Amino acid sequence: MAHLQIYQQRPLQLEPALFHQRVLDEQIELWWFRQPRQSLLCYCTSVALILGLGFGGVGLLFTTSSLSGEWRLAVGTALCLLSLVVLLKQLLSSAIQDMNCVRSRRRIDQLRSGGRADPALLLAVGSTVCLCGTVLLCLGSVHRDRDRRDMLLCGVGLLSAGAALTLAVGLFCIFMLFKRRQRTHRAHRVQTLSGQTVQVFSVSSRDMSSSRTSLI
Repeated sequence: MAHLQIYQQRPLQLEPALFHQRVLDEQIELWWFRQPRQSLLCYCTSVALILGLGFGGVGLLFTTSSLSGEWRLAVGTALCLLSLVVLLKQLLSSAIQDMNCVRSRRRIDQLRSGGRADPALLLAVGSTVCLCGTVLLCLGSVHRDRDRRDMLLCGVGLLSAGAALTLAVGLFCIFMLFKRRQRTHRAHRVQTLSGQTVQVFSVSSRDMSSSRTSLI
């Protein structure tokens, strides 16, 4: 029995996000500017962290006295070093980007602002600040000198700030992982429908004859 088959083809339009992704894949210079919102968030967080750690460390070092100030000297030095570490990472990423000496996609994704190195660094800084606060609380509960109150207040402040930073980075990593899985699922679905969508309509000769009879 003869059949008449009609093929209707329509091109599959790429989503704007996938088209933007293809443009980035072709230009190495643009790899440093992927996900601008995430990069801006991590950059602003790093700048705020540099200022906060720097001013906090300098304040503790400035108030250090010869009578009782060993903990101020230790904690202030640690905060200043953490501030310098975050600043060094930002300067290193900027210098490598300007020199254009890295051509690996994986390395750029690690070093760029908002890449894999930023959450890991912020998580390490938050954990270190929590550790400093915990040590001060432990020392403050043991010592009975006149600096005990300042030590406890500084410990509570450092522990709260470090815990807030660690929790924020953890939630950010979970959100980005969920978003990355959604993007991967969307790309896989588009690849499954690669090229064209074909719709087939089949009409038999018997149906055509019955249609003509009904018209008569």
